[in-house]
Amino acid sequence: MTSTYDVVVVGAGIVGLAHAYHAHRRGLTVAVVDHTDRVAGASVQNFGHACITAQSDTALAYARAGRSHWLDLARTAGFWAAESGTHCVARHEDEFAVLEQFAELRGAEQAQLLDRTAILDRLPIADTDVVGGMYLPLDIQVDPRAAAPAIGRWLESSGVDFHWRTAATSFTPGVVHTSRGNLHAGTTFVTVNHDIDRLFPESAERSGLMRCRLHMLRATLPLRAPLPSPLFTGWSLLRYSGFENLPAVADVAARLQAEYPGYVELDLHQMYTPQPDGSILLGDTHVREITTSPFQSEEGFQVLLTEAKALFGVDRVDVTERWQGTYCSAPGSEFLLEEPVHGVHIVTVTTGIGMTTSMGLALAGVDNALMRA
Repeated sequence: MTSTYDVVVVGAGIVGLAHAYHAHRRGLTVAVVDHTDRVAGASVQNFGHACITAQSDTALAYARAGRSHWLDLARTAGFWAAESGTHCVARHEDEFAVLEQFAELRGAEQAQLLDRTAILDRLPIADTDVVGGMYLPLDIQVDPRAAAPAIGRWLESSGVDFHWRTAATSFTPGVVHTSRGNLHAGTTFVTVNHDIDRLFPESAERSGLMRCRLHMLRATLPLRAPLPSPLFTGWSLLRYSGFENLPAVADVAARLQAEYPGYVELDLHQMYTPQPDGSILLGDTHVREITTSPFQSEEGFQVLLTEAKALFGVDRVDVTERWQGTYCSAPGSEFLLEEPVHGVHIVTVTTGIGMTTSMGLALAGVDNALMRA
């Protein structure tokens, strides 16, 4: 068995696969190590939404850089991807003010403002309280259950070695110690999402990293027409960094806090992504804590059902699956990018930007590692 590689990636989630992809494209020998027996965890439990436009600063740059790689990989690895864009509905004047400010800032290529008639023509939503909306044409989406596993299979068939059911236990200069023996690496990328608090607890503590559980549902709804793209609501304006510094966001936050203090406590996002089979992924409410409890509250799921009925004007939501995904969160930070020690690069991204930025982040990370070599 080969035990020496140019690059060893610990973690077979989408961020790790992205690093393996860019290293492989550069002709490097690559191994991927993961303690599970397949691509699992956050990479298949998310919305499959590459929310490019609503990012800002470094995350926006990574998202833009990775967009073409996502589309190229969809063709190469054979998974569904749609250049569907994202719609956002405003159901209050303060929400529409945020959309106006965002559209003015980004320009028509990135954000297209829609009046009430236009957004209702495009979306199968109830007309109650709808003021207007916005369309973000550059966003893309994939099926989260299919995309990352397809990338893994393609990489494996293309010469990348995968060591499944293999735990990385420790690291010394040029060596990844695993439960199946040592792997020698010129460069190591550790991309294990929230499990960074187990492998490198001091790094996690310095960054204030917390485990974050998201309530998610897959459901079918009796809509008058298919939902054409991922859909943001006013709650999304409090979620993404591209909106957070706009003057009108404070008004939205204050009103929602006053009207829905319970939803704020749940850290409601409330977005919807249509899937190829006609179902819709609904989410999300957040629970942030250091450890992951095995016990689940019904409250977050019930909020999602209540809000979905109101938004789409339907009397039922037929749930086919529900789950609590575990992700990482860090206050005031989107990335945990530790300076490499003995060739080990720690790479962790927070909830909301992982899939979106993974390809661009990995592109920069691999190029940077090669420059250091």
